[in-house]
Amino acid sequence: MERKKHRLSSKSLSLTESVIREMSREAVKYGAVNLGQGFPDFAAPEAIKQRAMEAIAADHNQYAVTWGVKEFRDAIAVKSERFLGLDVDPENEITVTCGSTEGMIAAMLACVDKGDEVILFEPFYENYAPDAILSDATPVHVPLYEDANGAWYFERDEMRAAFNERTKAIIICNPNNPTGKVFTREELEFIGDLCKEFDALCFTDEIYEHIIYGVDGVVETPHICMATLDGMKDRTVVVNSLSKTYSVTGWRVGYVIAPPDITGAVRKVHDFLTVGAANCLQHAGAFAMEFPESYYADLQAEYQRKRDFIVPVLKEAGFRCGFPEGAYYVMTDVNDFGFANDIDFTRHLIREIGVAVVPGSSFYNDKAKGSQKVRFCFCKKDETLEAAAERLARLPG
Repeated sequence: MERKKHRLSSKSLSLTESVIREMSREAVKYGAVNLGQGFPDFAAPEAIKQRAMEAIAADHNQYAVTWGVKEFRDAIAVKSERFLGLDVDPENEITVTCGSTEGMIAAMLACVDKGDEVILFEPFYENYAPDAILSDATPVHVPLYEDANGAWYFERDEMRAAFNERTKAIIICNPNNPTGKVFTREELEFIGDLCKEFDALCFTDEIYEHIIYGVDGVVETPHICMATLDGMKDRTVVVNSLSKTYSVTGWRVGYVIAPPDITGAVRKVHDFLTVGAANCLQHAGAFAMEFPESYYADLQAEYQRKRDFIVPVLKEAGFRCGFPEGAYYVMTDVNDFGFANDIDFTRHLIREIGVAVVPGSSFYNDKAKGSQKVRFCFCKKDETLEAAAERLARLPG
């Protein structure tokens, strides 16, 4: 008798398809304006594109050093000192990866053993849950709450209760996707003190570091890298990429900054995951890292203008939401529309109204907590946002 074995791994069966990417396909299918997936629909800076083409023409087309082109690593170190005040050794503390997505899973595979607990804020960026599955981590969720003004916060007693002797790490996305929260120095110091008390690591995803908003041009909560806090550099893994700051999400060039022992482990995992990121694009990345202060100021101002356009539109259409402090997403409450759940509402919005969003439950372990939320992104051309506004006006008030 022929024996039958399971063809698929238990890990693969426990993964679900990306809801965010699914919403982009639905948008195409129904001709909806895509305010779901977080990629710009406008051009990347001309100068960085030109430098990438020049790098190809200069024959930077073969394998680079596995952990990254030296010129790029040097540029990352200089920029980290310039903007974060973080002193980084490019030879022993930086690994260039295929996007921050690979950077995070490479770091987790390098550090986490089966049974180790990893703390996640909830709602969380949807990749973090599969990262926990793939690295055999046990996720522990700490809720973020939204106050009456739309600001997000966590309860300190709940955070302390999440830490124990099995805690290996906490993952922080700062500025946060999907909520737009920017963590204050006091919040980061509280988390850092817990990491030191329980000998835990902090994986910090900082891809939106330059997209932070303020009032009258003054940023109220500036971006602070956990690695710069007292006693935290040796236990912090910083994950970042070119994607959001330079509007090149399709390039898939990221990097990991970590202490030398962790960097050594990350480099080995990275080598066998992908070998290395695109050589030519790393040369373009080195060029981008040298952009003047005015580039980042203009980036922030442009996104603030878009945020200040879309949030009133959403409020007028009947969504309950606040103004995000950073990143380029708005997490909204849809209770007032009377749909059974976020999936039904999202389906209606795409098919009948013509605007694609991401259902809130995809950002929660407990799906019920997100069942009346959806996330909008606003990293789009003005005409895209204006088209979405016209369509959202069709919703019953």
